[in-house]
Amino acid sequence: MGSAEKNRLQENFNYKRYWHKWGPYLSERQWGTVREDYSADGSAWTYFPHDHARSRVYRWGEDGIGGITDTRCRICFSPTFWNGKDPILKERLFGLSGLEGNHGEDVKELYFHLENSPSHAYMKYLYKYPQNPFPYEDLLRTNASRSKNDREYEILETGVFDNNAYFDLFIEYAKADAEDILIRITAHNRSTKDAELYVLPSVWLRNLWSFHDVMGEYFIEKRKNEDGYGSVEVYQPERGHYHFYFERPDRWLFTGNETNTERLYDIPNQTPYVKDLFHTMILENDFTLMDGKTSGTKFAPMYQRMISAGDSVNFKMRLSQKVHHSNPLKNSFKDVFDTRIKESDAYFRSISTAEDEAQFQIQKQALSGMMWNKQYYHFDINQWLNGDPNQPAPPQERKKGRNAQWIHLHNEDVLSMPDKWEFPWYATWDLAFHTISIGLMDLEWAKLQLNKVLREWYMSPRGQIPAYEWNFSDVNPPVHAWATFEIYKSEKQKTGKKDIQFLKRVFHKLNMNFTWWVNQKDRRGNNVMEGGFLGLDNIGIFNRSEEIPGVGFLEQVDGTAWVSMFALRMLQMAIEIAVVDPSYEDMATKYFEHFVYISAALNKIGKDWVGSWDEQDGFFYDLLINPEKKSYRPIKVRSLVGLSPLFASSILRRKDLDKLPTFTQGIKWFYDYRRKHYEYEVLEDYDENEDILLSLVPKSRLKRLIDAMGDPEEFFSPYGIRSLSKQYEKAPYVFTVEGKEYRIKYSPGESTTTLFGGNSNWRGPVWFPINYLIIKALREYHSFYGDSFHVCHPHNPDKSITLDELSTLIQRNLISIFLKDSQGNRPVNQQHADWFKDPHFKDYILFYEHFHGDHGRGLGASHQTGWTGLIANLINDVATENK
Repeated sequence: MGSAEKNRLQENFNYKRYWHKWGPYLSERQWGTVREDYSADGSAWTYFPHDHARSRVYRWGEDGIGGITDTRCRICFSPTFWNGKDPILKERLFGLSGLEGNHGEDVKELYFHLENSPSHAYMKYLYKYPQNPFPYEDLLRTNASRSKNDREYEILETGVFDNNAYFDLFIEYAKADAEDILIRITAHNRSTKDAELYVLPSVWLRNLWSFHDVMGEYFIEKRKNEDGYGSVEVYQPERGHYHFYFERPDRWLFTGNETNTERLYDIPNQTPYVKDLFHTMILENDFTLMDGKTSGTKFAPMYQRMISAGDSVNFKMRLSQKVHHSNPLKNSFKDVFDTRIKESDAYFRSISTAEDEAQFQIQKQALSGMMWNKQYYHFDINQWLNGDPNQPAPPQERKKGRNAQWIHLHNEDVLSMPDKWEFPWYATWDLAFHTISIGLMDLEWAKLQLNKVLREWYMSPRGQIPAYEWNFSDVNPPVHAWATFEIYKSEKQKTGKKDIQFLKRVFHKLNMNFTWWVNQKDRRGNNVMEGGFLGLDNIGIFNRSEEIPGVGFLEQVDGTAWVSMFALRMLQMAIEIAVVDPSYEDMATKYFEHFVYISAALNKIGKDWVGSWDEQDGFFYDLLINPEKKSYRPIKVRSLVGLSPLFASSILRRKDLDKLPTFTQGIKWFYDYRRKHYEYEVLEDYDENEDILLSLVPKSRLKRLIDAMGDPEEFFSPYGIRSLSKQYEKAPYVFTVEGKEYRIKYSPGESTTTLFGGNSNWRGPVWFPINYLIIKALREYHSFYGDSFHVCHPHNPDKSITLDELSTLIQRNLISIFLKDSQGNRPVNQQHADWFKDPHFKDYILFYEHFHGDHGRGLGASHQTGWTGLIANLINDVATENK
């Protein structure tokens, strides 16, 4: 069965059948995004709030609940629900904006990404919908009253789910063919009372005509109205004809995907058939406008059902390019679902080495979440700044505002999002980690993602990779080369294929990016990087995106470590390519030299200065440089920043070096020259006949650094490596500059600062991407040093363990976040433990953005299987290591 899904992926990438044409690419939040913001001051949250979303046409995309669309978001499908009590239909997920939440933006709904095969031949989504009025005002009011020091007020705490007064709404898709999609919605009444539910499976056309983007005819028209089913024809100029089939409804509802200007702006509508008409008709129970109405650009069959207590009903639909002359919802409908479900499960099992069923189910949901977080993303900066024909001209201030220097950027792709509600925009350093998990399922799509963001319509002509739409110029860790080489190695290991062409395409672009880094972020030209923000939000004692107070600048350990890791991965790629194309030996030499100089600089900046390493503390620290006084001050914060040099390690295998005589001779010359001139020796114990370890951390310092990391009183928690030392819990670190005190305190839970919106926290919690890099680094060091190299056991200082054993301990700690304990509790669900023991909750898992540094509780974005999806890799890796 697993081979069926594998065959579909092969057909897709061999251009035989376009299985990826339709998928879960519909965003879960289009409102409140930078793309939809045309304000003068960049107030994205207030310019297009949730209250406008039902009534106002989007410019750059669409959104819905558990919906699907094509790769260019031309035709969309998503179900809408109503419990008979809410003030609006449940058409999209509700949450607080970045200005409304006490820790920034936050979705306030219960939904789960249960399954999604990589071809999207089978997809399953669960939305839990309250039967009593949705607590919109309560959530807004209560969160507004809470401070940064308080926890967020979540929907399970409002009481709206008490007594199981809710519906479980399962939304499933099964493809009979690449463009023949069966849809099934099953509604379960979980309460002890009968409850009414309206279901509107909605299909609509994205409004491009108002912006003169794609002209031509657009329509959804009534066709069949038989005894058992009905159908409409859907036409879009680029996509052509489709047919939407459904069980005979209580009502046929048609309207237009047009802005309700009367509601929003007090301007009379040109037509009564506006985007939010279904809301008005159903809530007012007035369907007069549907008399004789048989077409529009938005359509839904309406079903009104009273569902008995504990009972369920289902609704069947089909979206297809095929014309079906008999009822397409009978006969093989169930068989297609049954087959696709079996094939999907078989495929997930074929790529898993999980130790048991519990870990497999965690892995399956994590990987499915990766697939559900695929999204159509469209952003043309030039058009966004200048506006559209026949639309009001945007304020001129924008041309000097956010992203104005990214005029070349024109993105229109299906991309992997961190979280389609909280972060419905790509973040390139997140995306690099996403590809590692995606690579378990779909290597070709993972490679496409890495390649796309390096294209000329993404990357700046100077070589900078765009960060994310809130500020494309922000500087994030350069992990693209690392991810590229990981994906390359994974494919080589699985299939034996060496995709040198993929490496070459990416290598040339990353060479530009590396040049940008060393030209822009090395102010003194001494190979020590300043870096800036580097994706770690509030980890620094200063805001690292801004100028440092007073006269001076930061030379950052992690900036230097990331660039060193970048150089090593470029070196590895160059070596791999040079084996078949010797002209790349020169590039290998170039990146070897870069690594040597960076390593020497970090460990010793100059003849009269020590480096970032503090011999007394056994740790790496950032340095605050005062160029006028030619002085420096170490900022002695013990955080992931000081552990980051561990990431930069790589073994050059002798079998590869023997094939590259020019490069190997260059290494020997470098080694001899540095020894002769008494310079810092990057290559320890160099032997011409043995493998070579390139490491930013010398062996003499490695044990001390790892012992600090393995100390439970500092970094080592039962759930992974903390982002900040626990020693600052009772004694915060204080640093004074220009007469002002700056302090940093261990905060294992939610952020207590306002930096970057306050919705992320790097001052104590556990983060999967960094832990993953630490695990990989420990395994690399172990591969070189073997069982002879020992460090202290985290739980027994009198006992020593190997680096391999330590990495396994960390892996198991991370996995334990999602595993049930003897009482049936998963640490991730600690805040709502009782709810997640319920039979209708206990098997569903949320993959949060980060995790409490002491207890493992989930924090931040609740559906960020983006990089938390790495749990899937860890489950496979730990099982493989034990075998």
